[in-house]
Amino acid sequence: MINLCKIFHTYTTALILGLVLVLTGCSSNVEYVTADNADDAISLGLDSQDFESAAQEALNSLLASNALNKPGGGRYVVAIGKVINDTTLRIDTDMLVKKIRIGMLQSGKAVITSAIAGNSNNVDDLIYDVRELRGNDEFKQDTIAGKGTLYAPDFSLTGKILQRISRTGKNKQLVEYYLQLTLTDIKSGLAYWENESIVRKLGSNKSTAW
Repeated sequence: MINLCKIFHTYTTALILGLVLVLTGCSSNVEYVTADNADDAISLGLDSQDFESAAQEALNSLLASNALNKPGGGRYVVAIGKVINDTTLRIDTDMLVKKIRIGMLQSGKAVITSAIAGNSNNVDDLIYDVRELRGNDEFKQDTIAGKGTLYAPDFSLTGKILQRISRTGKNKQLVEYYLQLTLTDIKSGLAYWENESIVRKLGSNKSTAW
């Protein structure tokens, strides 16, 4: 019985030590990106810094265009339309749109509707789920949104991300990304503002852009 306990204890100790070594080995290859090693983290693909820079550039252009300056004051209602990813990358386009949404809201010139959008990810399903509770005795009916309370958008914000790859000689390749955005008046169909941010990256032909 004593021998069995010793074997079990030895086995458990070895298992724990092995797990610690594995975890230690995995963590040794991971490090935070700082100002000192930021250059090493750059790839030919689009990263969060690219999206942040492009979004800030687009936001500055949008606010400077006066397209959101509503005559007589007040705020426009903007719906987020589709942002098409026409690259070889798997891109979460919300990374580009989110910063612009925040900037428009903080500008005091626009509000963003979550009731309708080009991408279902930008629609808050609870808006409609709560309306399904009309007539449900478990809920105070005067606290449920009535009909005709949603705001239709004045503008839609749509976009497209394009990619172009070209060989430059000396075993280098140039990868260009075009991040295009358009603000369209819903009633007239006229584009009131457009912007194109370009991200250029030069790297080895052996590197991949996805």
